[in-house]
Amino acid sequence: MSIKSKVCAAAATLTLVGGAGAASALAAGTAGTAGAATLSCGSICIDIFSRHYGTHHHPGFVLDVLHQDAKVGQPVILFRTRNRDPAEDFTIAYQGQVSDFATAGLVTPALALHYGGGCEFFSVAKQKCLKYYPNDYAYEIEYAPDGVDSGLCAGVPTTAAQDTLVSLQPCGASAKTVWVVDIAHSIGRSFLRLYVPLINGSDTSFSHPFVLHYPGNAVPTDVPRPQLNTYTLQTYSNGTVFDNEMWSANVGVLP
Repeated sequence: MSIKSKVCAAAATLTLVGGAGAASALAAGTAGTAGAATLSCGSICIDIFSRHYGTHHHPGFVLDVLHQDAKVGQPVILFRTRNRDPAEDFTIAYQGQVSDFATAGLVTPALALHYGGGCEFFSVAKQKCLKYYPNDYAYEIEYAPDGVDSGLCAGVPTTAAQDTLVSLQPCGASAKTVWVVDIAHSIGRSFLRLYVPLINGSDTSFSHPFVLHYPGNAVPTDVPRPQLNTYTLQTYSNGTVFDNEMWSANVGVLP
């Protein structure tokens, strides 16, 4: 069960990649994009992929559950796109904004300040906030083989830290299965062409947040399959984020 009400995959993906006003962008921009969901999952499923290995037109490798096993602790990996692989079936649930989690006591004050619409500098004399932070959106990514919700979401078993492995965890139990869209570090040309880092909701560091990460010394074809993890947000000297920490999604079935 998710922490808040689940919305349809298309609407959730739109918020994931840009927020208000995206409905018309979906209608105008989906042609030519491809998802990796099975026919059974169809349009309710999404296909999350890494910018390091693909694009919207050619995702290459997508989020996958190792061996299709729907059980707590099962590794989450990247695997080649296939339209007959239930292990690639995921739905996304809009869980509100970071401020909602702060109100519920599910994120730290530091995370809430920098990703929940906080104000870092406040002039008491002038009653004026000198620096605002965005109130980012948060989601759960639920494993749904053949379109059937499993109650298990991509997350971490403990508070996110360096190299914490990502696996299936009970949805809605804590912020460990919540992923915050870091809009401040996003890049892209339109709502459906945006790439973003995903900060784990259990994060306790605002200056160096722990994000969804694909191991830099691995490739999806390695055996055994490399497992996704959380890792400190890494940027180049110009401020852009490493490609293996940038994520995006398509909706629907792979042709």
